[in-house]
Amino acid sequence: MTTPRDHTEITLLVDRFFRALDERTFTAGWDRAFFTDDIVEETPFGIFRGPEAVRAMEEAVERFDRTQHMASGILTDQASAADPDPDPDPDPDTGTERATASWDALMTHVHHAATLRERGSGADPLLVVGGRFETELRRTSEGWRFTRMAVRPVWTTGQPPPGIDPEMP
Repeated sequence: MTTPRDHTEITLLVDRFFRALDERTFTAGWDRAFFTDDIVEETPFGIFRGPEAVRAMEEAVERFDRTQHMASGILTDQASAADPDPDPDPDPDTGTERATASWDALMTHVHHAATLRERGSGADPLLVVGGRFETELRRTSEGWRFTRMAVRPVWTTGQPPPGIDPEMP
């Protein structure tokens, strides 16, 4: 079980991450506030690692005019099974302190005007996805960072953007 402080810090990391996606604050190095260099991202479209994972997140959001990501029910747990008494001041290079977090997510995506024009009158302006995020984190000298992030869609409504399989889970 994570401490109340760890739970709060991880919850704030999730909130800040979703806000960064929605505000598209993709300036150089934006990802360092959220991910370790060896991040692994699992999505319905593939598994991405390191800088490729960060770019995949940016590209996914940029396929839409606007997005709104909301998280609820954030559950955290200590993942230091090999170290039952983790060091409260872990070595930032080895990241000895680890945790897991999962949460439900409601992800609303607004299509670009060009997509709506292409699809014609009556086209649904939204793609809404309900799902779950499952993550692993490591405490670094800068605080908690995601090392693995899996996006698990449970349901969708609306059409994905052009170029994405309409049978998306």
